[in-house]
Amino acid sequence: METNILYTHKELVEQSKLGDRNSQYKLYELYVDAMYNISMRMVRIKEDAEDIVQDSFVEAFNKLDSFKYESTFGSWLKRIIINKSINHLKKRRILATPIDDQMYRIKAEDNEDEAPVMEIKKVIKGIRLLPAGYQQIISLYLIEGYDHIEIGEILNISSSTSKSQYHRAKKKLIEIVKTL
Repeated sequence: METNILYTHKELVEQSKLGDRNSQYKLYELYVDAMYNISMRMVRIKEDAEDIVQDSFVEAFNKLDSFKYESTFGSWLKRIIINKSINHLKKRRILATPIDDQMYRIKAEDNEDEAPVMEIKKVIKGIRLLPAGYQQIISLYLIEGYDHIEIGEILNISSSTSKSQYHRAKKKLIEIVKTL
């Protein structure tokens, strides 16, 4: 049954591959809001997110022949959106917060279950107050659901760097939220 999920909107995708503008528009309408939200969470500037979404759809439709149903169309498009958002941030020189030359070890947190329950509005506000690099890691890991290996590939960093950045970002977020 999971295989059927990969073929969500297959008819629209196949018609779009043939250049059918109506099918492309229907796909656009199905995904534009979700893709805009993803980009907006990352770049935080409405006009930039809108441009990224438009460029991403153009690229997706131009490269639709490379889409082979190895994932859902939405996942494939989401990867394009995230990559374009990250490239946009890199152009603006907002990179992941650098770590020292030291190697960090992340110990397992024993008290995960005891984490304080925080109001979602405070957490959202706290995320917005994080340095841009920390926001990226938090967004990719917690909101977009990527694992550290995928984040490492997306940001061109090691998975251990992704883990350490995530733990630092989480610690900083908790500190910020406590002050709100």
